[in-house]
Amino acid sequence: MPSPASSSFVTTTDGVDIFYKDWGSKDAQPIMFHHGWPLSSDDWDAQMLFFLDKGYRVVAHDRRGHGRSQQVDFGHDMDHYAADAAAVAEHLDLRNAVHIGHSTGGGEVAAYVARFGIAQGRVDRAVLVSAVPPIMVKTDRYPGGLPIDVFDGFRESLAKNRAQFFRDVASGPFYGYNREDADVKPGVVDNWWRQGMMGSALAHYHGIKAFSETDQTDDLKAISVPTLVLHGDDDQVVPYKNAGVLQAELLPNATLKIYEDFPHGMLTTNAEELNADILAFLQS
Repeated sequence: MPSPASSSFVTTTDGVDIFYKDWGSKDAQPIMFHHGWPLSSDDWDAQMLFFLDKGYRVVAHDRRGHGRSQQVDFGHDMDHYAADAAAVAEHLDLRNAVHIGHSTGGGEVAAYVARFGIAQGRVDRAVLVSAVPPIMVKTDRYPGGLPIDVFDGFRESLAKNRAQFFRDVASGPFYGYNREDADVKPGVVDNWWRQGMMGSALAHYHGIKAFSETDQTDDLKAISVPTLVLHGDDDQVVPYKNAGVLQAELLPNATLKIYEDFPHGMLTTNAEELNADILAFLQS
């Protein structure tokens, strides 16, 4: 019988309290979910309930400065994100685990698996959903990236009026709700805004640099476990040709699926399709 749903905190080596959820039988294979910017572990509700029902142990945490985790003024970079994920995995002694990350959380998964999980023998496989690696910003190495002006605009909008900026992102490009004939769900927009506003403006501000300017080429090349790469071809936040396609080229053991017309927030708008595909990958 599964244990009752539980949540708690773990304190990292640099003294930050990280909130996490841990649901299901502790004898079951664990799946750890890593959320996107600027959200929280609540963004994985549809997946956590689905995979819990399928007999998995499901774990998710709030990134430092996000959700219910401590709003510290330091460590808002991919190195600390990966170390914080490792702190949760080690605290719960997760082994043979599947790590699934969305957007910035996909970068966190790549960094955690490459730098901690494989070396510690804790990871069975990984899933990257609409993920940011290898790097979002345009560089000499990746000329197909977005210009830095895009991310400077994010920072300016966040600093000027974070609440309105978050409302505009959620009601527009994140879920493809700015597309003609889009089936707009006000509750989805409200929930995105709720999660974002729970977190720290400072963490979100510095997080923009973390998710856009961190070159994770080496992380991807180091991930030897089977990795499923999922991306929508109508992703207006993380364009798939400079993300999912390149991830599949750099990962040693990748399976790539591009969904026609799916948006960046497809784990919510198209949860049934993604859940089924992830489950098939885990059972393969």
